[in-house]
Amino acid sequence: MDYILETRALSKRYGKTRAIDTVSLHVKKGAIYGLIGRNGAGKSTLLKMIAGLARPTEGSLQLFGSEAGDKGLAFSRIGVLIEHPGLYYNMSARENLTVKLMALGIREKDAADRLLETVGLRDTGKKSVKKFSMGMQQRLGIALALAGNPDLMLLDEPINGLDPQGIAEMRQILERLNREYGITIIISSHILEELAKVATDYGILHEGRLLEELTHQELLEKGGEHIELKTGDAPAACTVLEENGIAQYKVIDKDTIRIFERLTDSGNIAMAMANGHVPLLGIQVKNESLENYFLNLTGGAAHV
Repeated sequence: MDYILETRALSKRYGKTRAIDTVSLHVKKGAIYGLIGRNGAGKSTLLKMIAGLARPTEGSLQLFGSEAGDKGLAFSRIGVLIEHPGLYYNMSARENLTVKLMALGIREKDAADRLLETVGLRDTGKKSVKKFSMGMQQRLGIALALAGNPDLMLLDEPINGLDPQGIAEMRQILERLNREYGITIIISSHILEELAKVATDYGILHEGRLLEELTHQELLEKGGEHIELKTGDAPAACTVLEENGIAQYKVIDKDTIRIFERLTDSGNIAMAMANGHVPLLGIQVKNESLENYFLNLTGGAAHV
C-alpha cells in the first residue's frame, strides 16, 4: 500500500495527561482522510505532530515514504490550517498571501492571484479581512496553506462555525484540490455526517486513541442511507445487480442485500429483478444515522 503518511504507536503526553495514546494512522496517497473525534479527542494534537509543530513523546511517523526527521524537508511539503488561520485582519486577502509567499521565498508575480482564484476570493480587491465572513476567512486560510504547493494538507475543523452555504463551498474547494491538484488532505471534524460527503477514508479518534480506520464504503456499510433488498435467491440477485452496473452492495445474510449506490433507483432495481426472474420479497430505502454509529462507538450521546 502506498501511504503518504504512516504513524507507529504515536503518543503525546503533557505532564501526566496522555493526549495521544499509541496511534497508528495510515493515510493513502490521494485520499481525503476524515479524522473524526469529539471535542477534546486529541485531533489538533495529532495534526500538530504530523505537521512538525509538536514533538511526539513516543512512537514515530513516516512521511512521503521516509522517516520524518529533524531536517524538516518532509514537513516543508505540508500545508497546515490548525485552529486559526493566523490572518492579518487589517490587510486584504492579497496582502495576506503576499506576506506568506515572501516568507516562503516565492517571488512569482501572479502567485497570490492564482491562489485567490483557487479558493474563490479573486474579486475581494482591497477589502480588509476583518470584513470577511467566517467562510471567506476559512477560504483564505486554505489559500495560505496552499502557498508552498504542498503534497499534503492538514485542516483542523475547517467547517466549524460555517453556515450551510459556507460548508458547501468548503466541500467543493477540498474536492477540487484533491481531484485537480492531486493533494492528499487530512481533515478533522466532530461532524461525521458532513465529512461523509467528501472523505474517502476515516479514522475515529476518542480520548487520544484510534478506535477504528475504515474506507468510505465500509462506513456506508455500518450506517447511512442504503437500499435494503429482500430476496429468496441472493446469488441470483447479485448477478442481476452486477449486470445492471451496481457494484456497491453487500450480502448481509441469505435473504438480505444492502445496496449503497443509485439510492433513488429502487423501482428500476425491482424491475430488473422481475426481468431476471429473481424472487423479490421486499425493497426499501433505509437511513441509519452515521452520527448514531459514531456516538455508539464512542460511548453514547451522554458523553458529548
